[in-house]
Amino acid sequence: MIKSIINFISETIWLKDQLLTSKLFTFSAVLVIIPMIAVGVISYYRSSTILEGEARNYSWQINEQVKTQIEYYLRDAEINSLKILNHHDMISFLKRDETGGVKRQELVGAVRDLLETTSYSRPDISSVAVVIDGFGVIDSLGYRGPYPASELEKEYWYASVPANGNSMLVSRIIKWDNYQEPVITIARRIHSPYTLEPIGMLLIDVNFRRLQDIADKVNSVGKSSFYILDAEGHYVYHPDSSKLGRRSEFLNLESILSLQDNSFLSEHDQVVILNHSSSLGWRFVTAIPRAELFRGTAHIGSTIFWTVVITLLIAYVLGVSFASTIIRPIRRLQRFMRNVQVGDFARRLPVESSDEIGQLTNGFNQMVEKLSELMEEVYFSKLRETEMSLGQKEMELKVLQSQINPHFLCNSLETVRGMALEQNMGDIAAMAASLGTLLRYNLTTVSPTVTLREEINFCTVYLKIQQYRFDKNVKYCFDIPQWALSTMIVKFSLQPLVENCFVHSVGDGPEPTRITISACQQADNLIIRVADTGVGMDESVLDKIKHDLINKDITSGGANIGIVNVHRRIVNLFGPDYGVTVESFPGQGTTVLVKLPLIKKEEGGDQHEPYSYCG
Repeated sequence: MIKSIINFISETIWLKDQLLTSKLFTFSAVLVIIPMIAVGVISYYRSSTILEGEARNYSWQINEQVKTQIEYYLRDAEINSLKILNHHDMISFLKRDETGGVKRQELVGAVRDLLETTSYSRPDISSVAVVIDGFGVIDSLGYRGPYPASELEKEYWYASVPANGNSMLVSRIIKWDNYQEPVITIARRIHSPYTLEPIGMLLIDVNFRRLQDIADKVNSVGKSSFYILDAEGHYVYHPDSSKLGRRSEFLNLESILSLQDNSFLSEHDQVVILNHSSSLGWRFVTAIPRAELFRGTAHIGSTIFWTVVITLLIAYVLGVSFASTIIRPIRRLQRFMRNVQVGDFARRLPVESSDEIGQLTNGFNQMVEKLSELMEEVYFSKLRETEMSLGQKEMELKVLQSQINPHFLCNSLETVRGMALEQNMGDIAAMAASLGTLLRYNLTTVSPTVTLREEINFCTVYLKIQQYRFDKNVKYCFDIPQWALSTMIVKFSLQPLVENCFVHSVGDGPEPTRITISACQQADNLIIRVADTGVGMDESVLDKIKHDLINKDITSGGANIGIVNVHRRIVNLFGPDYGVTVESFPGQGTTVLVKLPLIKKEEGGDQHEPYSYCG
């Protein structure tokens, strides 16, 4: 079951039952599409990774430039705050308790002048104010009125201003009479020159124009958004000025505040690039929509896609052209084969190339030519076979018509035997009985093979008859093992060989000729040996017999027809590996060997003794 399923899947995958055109087109398309898609996908993802990295690096560099500019810009403003605190008028004002009332007013005016001078020295400074605990506010914009100190103390950042004299940068909104102005406030603690305890606050409000100009350059790049967060996560800068000073809405704000320079993917599917300023304590954040970041890769993907499509179309056109050069001669050969199938052997297919298809065409032409020759041979062979069949039918008819004669002869021989016995003529009676036995064996046995025992019995009768003719000039002996008696041999195969001994070997010499018939086994073969001690044959006679065994037409009759007939019948029944061989030397007798396959006939009853008889 599993094997059949595997075979079915294999045949389906390899398109076993599909046309060659479909196979070529399918496999060619697969071989082109898979590499093209693989190259396209790998190129796309590789370029996407590179572009994303470059975009992040580019955004980080912009952030770094913005950070550097803002740090430089605000550091200069912080220097102004130090100048104010270290100015002799400010120091004198802080020591105001040692002066009288008139002198104190002069010091307040001097400090205000100092603040106004500082404010006017830079167009980006909106105002400068000094808040003294228990005293009030000295402002560079006197017409605006004093800062409400109680409101300042409510600001989230007020208590966070370092007491060690370091400044703190705060983004906030100053409320004027008619409008609100976003500013960056540089806040620095003012310490008593006597106790060094904080007694107030210096506030320098830097307007947002410069910071806005720098940040707008970042926001103008694509669809990115730029923010600045202070150390506690409040917006120092936001494109929406109403969010200044508010806490950021990033869900992972605590993680952002713990990072230095980094980038990550936010919950809003934005790539966030983070730069940290150690001097300001701020974090410069650029958020770029991921789709915007991969907009370039989308163009690359589109380019790769259309490149693949166009390449596949070109490959398809070229593939069809290429396939047609292969399929066209194969289809022509297929049509030619159909003509051959219906019996047209006269046509030949022209060979147009020397490649494999051309060689196949040439081979097919040669095969058709050979088939044509074979068909002619078969045709004439059929004619001969038909003629032989008709002749055989005629012979069988004649045999049927002549069967009366053998039966009449058998009956007549039996009558002669009876008359000889009445006249006490035993030799004549025995001769008549032997002749009757030979005739009955010929009439009753119709199978092409018989057992060796039957053939030995037949030869024994034949030799007895020949002894009446040659008297004491012939002696014979059988030496057959018991196992060999049940083996199968060709009918009438031994008698012609024994007869050959009388033709070529038995003479009128002083010593009788001895004929020996024996059998043995060689491998899986039965070897029957018919040998005599006669005069033998000279070389020319022996060569003639060997030539006739291979080439003689048995229908032509003539000399050696008996031994040739035996050899041909053995070859026809058992194959060319079997048959008759003859060995003879002048004065040394003749030996005929019969090689047969070892085939035994199952016989019931008692086992016979080995056949060993001499006469």
